[in-house]
Amino acid sequence: KSIERHGILEPLLVRKGERGQYELVSGERRFHAAMQAELSEVPCIELDVSDQHALEIALIENLQRQDLNAFEEGEGFRTLIEKYSYTHEEVGSAVGRSRVTVTESLRLLKIPAEIRDECRHADISAKGILLEIAKAPSVAAMRILIKAIVEERLDRKDLRERRTQLAEEGAAPTSTGMDSDSSKSETLRPFVWNYQPKDRPFKVSLAFSTGTEPEPKDVIAALEDLLDELRTSLENE
Repeated sequence: KSIERHGILEPLLVRKGERGQYELVSGERRFHAAMQAELSEVPCIELDVSDQHALEIALIENLQRQDLNAFEEGEGFRTLIEKYSYTHEEVGSAVGRSRVTVTESLRLLKIPAEIRDECRHADISAKGILLEIAKAPSVAAMRILIKAIVEERLDRKDLRERRTQLAEEGAAPTSTGMDSDSSKSETLRPFVWNYQPKDRPFKVSLAFSTGTEPEPKDVIAALEDLLDELRTSLENE
């Protein structure tokens, strides 16, 4: 109704194709809405961009939609980072999100596809709850948390406490029919990485559930996760 009354208020982005015809770069939903409203013309801005830049613009616009689920958003952020070399800060600036929000969305991608399906079937979609599941020490622990959410209606604070408890105790696999190698992989004794700076009154210890010494990049990623979680906690206070 708004488009029928006022037309398209935000111009579409187009570029000229090889044969002189115009190609839509950004604004597909507005274009289809204009067609449904039987508008004879719409405002456009012509761009001179490469194929790659056009895809980049289209991806950024898609990420600005409000109906993406948390995993779709995370996948889009990862594409900008891996394919177009964006930093977390640049992704946030491009799509109107904070750097912490971008980092949290990327963390959700640690959840395996089968666990994402289980979350969907259990109607678990809140990003804060999904983040606690993503931080679980194993796939088995993720399933335990999902079951607790469904049966006990845990909020994020209670879920965080349950996740911490599982990490300390070591979550044993709950599914049946697992082979011995798979079972062992989920119950390995964690490898503890320690850091004691000179002349500083603290020590940092990180337990890695892989059971083997982590690569430096894994330690850095874990420390970045910790810092982001602390920043998020401060923002929520």
